[in-house]
Formats: sequence, structure tokens, C-alpha cells
Amino acid sequence: MIELKNIQPTPLKETPGGISPASGIFGTECHFEKGKRYLVNAASGKGKSTFLHIIYGLRSDYEGQASINGKNVRSFSPNEWAECRQRQLSIVFQDLRLFPQLSGLENIQLKNGQTQMRTEAEIMQMAEQLGMTPYLQQSAATLSYGQRQRIAILRALCQPFEILLLDEPFSHLDEENTRNACHLISSVCGQQSAGMVMVSLGEEYFFSYDKKIDL
Repeated sequence: MIELKNIQPTPLKETPGGISPASGIFGTECHFEKGKRYLVNAASGKGKSTFLHIIYGLRSDYEGQASINGKNVRSFSPNEWAECRQRQLSIVFQDLRLFPQLSGLENIQLKNGQTQMRTEAEIMQMAEQLGMTPYLQQSAATLSYGQRQRIAILRALCQPFEILLLDEPFSHLDEENTRNACHLISSVCGQQSAGMVMVSLGEEYFFSYDKKIDL
């Protein structure tokens, strides 16, 4: 479980208007449980990526406390973060963070190689569901942004996780590809009894949610 207590990101506090007093996350207490699905809505520039990066341990410029399974993340060692990111948290970054010189398949295999979560046949089956089979051998640099988004989604699903973090993962996908991606994500989360936290500009896409929160 992820618990946040009075989190206040320093950069947001210093922007005009600061942190919204009505935020359901910043400046208050909230938690995100394994097995439940959460939608976090906010306009651009209001801290959606910052919120996920705090949970994932990529930012420490905040006040308050973030905990994972009862332990303050500020006390995590590098090895503990590595274990957490291989077993408890998976993420689709808004900027994707693929290796451009590697093929789509190599980007997926790089993640899968850390945990041996998927067989090659399973990876190919998931890629087929997202219409990516013809493009797996292309370098990530030559793929369209929407194709790269689908590679990033596939990569995130090739590891065990308790909670999947999604940072506007469908921004360059059409309705059909978004629907297919949502179906695959829902299926994998169900198989792992995992939760999901998605940040969005307001779109709900094709998920059902246990809780919707305004940031």
C-alpha cells in the first residue's frame, strides 16, 4: 500500500497559485491499495507527473511523508528501490524513457530480463494484442510516438507489480488502440491482483475505477 501524508512538492508551492487547497492528494492524507484502481485528474502543470515520481522515488524535493508498505521511502536504500521497482511498482512514464537505439522488442526484453516474468511467446501475444508485432524489430527512434507508447506499456507489463503507475499513457493513441491497451492492462492487473493509479487530464478511457481524485 502507498500512503501519502501532507505531501507538498517544493516547486509547486513556489508557482503562482501554489498547491490547490482542494487537492485530494497534496497537503492531506491519502492511500492507494493493491487491487484497487484510482484515477487522478488535474490540468497541465498541476503536479501529476510529480506525484507519480515521488511515489516511484525519482523526486525528493517535497515536504511530508510518502510510504510504501509502511516504510518511509526516504529511508530506502538503492537496493531496496531496485527491489521495489522490480517487484512492487511498475510505471509507464509520460516521456516513455525508451532506449532509442534499441528495437522495440529489445526495450521490452531489457525489462523482462530482470525478472523473467514473461516467456517470449507471452510477449509476442501481448504485442499482437496491441498491434505492435510488425514493428518490434524497428529501433525505438524510428517508431511513431503512439507506437512507442505501446512499447512502453508492454515493457511495464513484463514484470511483477502490486501497483501500476500510468502517466497519461494513451495521449497519442486512437480510440481502438486505447481500448485494446486498456483491456490488456486490466487483464494483467487482474492476473496479478494488482492496483492501478492513472493520472489524466480528465479522460477516463476504458477503465472502471474504485476512486477518482482531483489533484
